[in-house]
Amino acid sequence: MTTLNPNGSIITTIENTIATLEFGHPASNSFPSELLDKLTNELNTLSDNPSVSVIILKSSGSKAFCAGASFDELLAVSNLKEASIFFSGFANVLNAMRNCSKLILGRIHGKAVGGGVGIVAACDYTFATMESNLKLSELEIGIGPFVIEPAVSRKIGKAAMTEMTLDSEWRTATWANQKGLFSKVYANQKMLDNEITSFANKLASYNIDTLSEIKKMIWEGTENWNTLLYERAEISGKLVLSDFSKKALNQFKK
Repeated sequence: MTTLNPNGSIITTIENTIATLEFGHPASNSFPSELLDKLTNELNTLSDNPSVSVIILKSSGSKAFCAGASFDELLAVSNLKEASIFFSGFANVLNAMRNCSKLILGRIHGKAVGGGVGIVAACDYTFATMESNLKLSELEIGIGPFVIEPAVSRKIGKAAMTEMTLDSEWRTATWANQKGLFSKVYANQKMLDNEITSFANKLASYNIDTLSEIKKMIWEGTENWNTLLYERAEISGKLVLSDFSKKALNQFKK
């Protein structure tokens, strides 16, 4: 069992050219800015590592996969610059996942909310459990899933993205599988781990240069994310400073 640092942690292990990248935070694996920056840097490092052929992205513990943005940090931002920088942290992670030369397999063992859904969507192939429900709750706190929208819409389409955004109820793992956010869904974490390990080993046996070219192919047409995601971060930054958002965030925290 991984002991979580109060500020969050990033742990990478490499075995048989498979890198397992694990992020964690005591608050349901949510992301403060510092942890977003560390995840971005680690993804960039693994992208340049010639001894790595595939990445498994996972989170710590056995409950939530990722609760999205840190509410504490969202409440603490006091001006547009701070707020835009915070949301740019998610833009940085999504672009690092998109630009990474390695295929990223997502191990989604539990619920994902907000930015966590964006991380799920930016994985190249995902393995989940039946407990891995998803939710976009941004509208309830006065903002919207602006930064992650391109990643989620790319997987499930605008109609389903609109559904998730306006009707912020939980979506089941079965729904996510049918829409394309989850590639495979399993009854429990043991089955998930067996299958993702087997799949990663199969990919690792292939030509690493071919895998890299496939990665480029499946992300064609997203080059505008280098500017789009940061424009979206500024929109979120403006909205989170509103009185509505501050009040809503305090209520959610309670």
